[in-house]
Amino acid sequence: MDLTYPSDAEEFRTEIRDWLEAHLPEGWFDDGFSMTPEEKAAFNDSWTTTLFEGGWICATWPEEYGGKGLSTMQGVVLAEEFARARAPMRADFFGDTLVGPTILMNGTEEQKKYFLPKILDGSMRWCQGFSEPDSGSDLASLTTTAVLDGDEWVVNGQKVWTTQAQFADYCFVLARTDPDVVKQAGISYLLVPMDQPGVEVRGIVQPDGTAEFNEVFFSNARCPVDNVVGGLNNGWKVANDTLTFERGMSATTGYRRFEEEFRLMREAAEANGLIDDPLVRQRMMRFYSKIQILKVNGLRSLSSALAKESDSFLSPTEKFSVAALGATNKMFWSEMHKEAMELALDIFGAASMLSTTGPESGSWPAALRAEGRGTYPVSLMMSAFFFSRSETIWGGTSQIQRNIVGERVLGLPREPKVAAKSD
Repeated sequence: MDLTYPSDAEEFRTEIRDWLEAHLPEGWFDDGFSMTPEEKAAFNDSWTTTLFEGGWICATWPEEYGGKGLSTMQGVVLAEEFARARAPMRADFFGDTLVGPTILMNGTEEQKKYFLPKILDGSMRWCQGFSEPDSGSDLASLTTTAVLDGDEWVVNGQKVWTTQAQFADYCFVLARTDPDVVKQAGISYLLVPMDQPGVEVRGIVQPDGTAEFNEVFFSNARCPVDNVVGGLNNGWKVANDTLTFERGMSATTGYRRFEEEFRLMREAAEANGLIDDPLVRQRMMRFYSKIQILKVNGLRSLSSALAKESDSFLSPTEKFSVAALGATNKMFWSEMHKEAMELALDIFGAASMLSTTGPESGSWPAALRAEGRGTYPVSLMMSAFFFSRSETIWGGTSQIQRNIVGERVLGLPREPKVAAKSD
């Protein structure tokens, strides 16, 4: 593992820093900087346009598809400098992070030219149609079907826990296109238009009255025949590529939000005297130690990526190893964070129930993702606690991650299948 960045990467770092200093609001880097709600709303409205004009949205994409063609190392430096400055990147998670890279890796040239520019400029919004009421962890058992009718697929079925479906223009859907083969082999990855007859979105109402998650019902919905990504009945492989992007993002920057949360916990413990409690100190150091492990593992992932710049050079065994590393990291940090947020509640005590608990600046990073989308009427710290409970579920539950590691790395026998029901 080489911890020394090449000179051209450090030159690029200077370019990014100069750009951020020139385009972020005046005083952004000063101690105690804050914005009024009106100033913050204006900044959020204009910042995505500023990023797009600067070319920093999906900047690692090839230039022919609207990106800057940044190298892996430049992309890392870009992410690190935005994280250091606490400057937000665009929060189009499903487009930028999931389906966009999936189309880049598996899509046809026509799909790339049509969809990628619209993802890049923000004119096309996305949601993910994987989970079903009876097919969550066992995703391959999904029952949504797509049957070819002329030059269109006719889609029928139900998806659940579909975040932002009420705003999406397209949904990347896993559907069964061949019922007569083993379950993983008969699945295709479809890009389905949402604004059409036959698509119904029902919000799943949360305790605060909002409905970020949804049920989506497809009743003879239509999808162009050319909207299959990665080839017919190859959806299982394509879906695993998407999940790899979800589990493996931010290798060298993901730990930073946990460092910030550790700092806030330490300040609170120092203020109320719990810093002298040996059990609290032990738990805090456990969290700190795991953050450092996460940091080192991120650097290991980066070194591996630089050594194998193109996935096409990876052997099947190496591809399994990459997937297993993503599963290990996702399981590690999500369970670490769940435990850490329980510690945060113990440090704040009964005050955790107050909506004013924690810093007014909103620097509990996990909670920032939900700002503006309707969150529980609690403090940002408590919102981060709630969010940490979901982190061990989305992108594959911890139990599924353990199966991946056990079977692909340790060579353990596959998990026994549930016996079929008898009539």
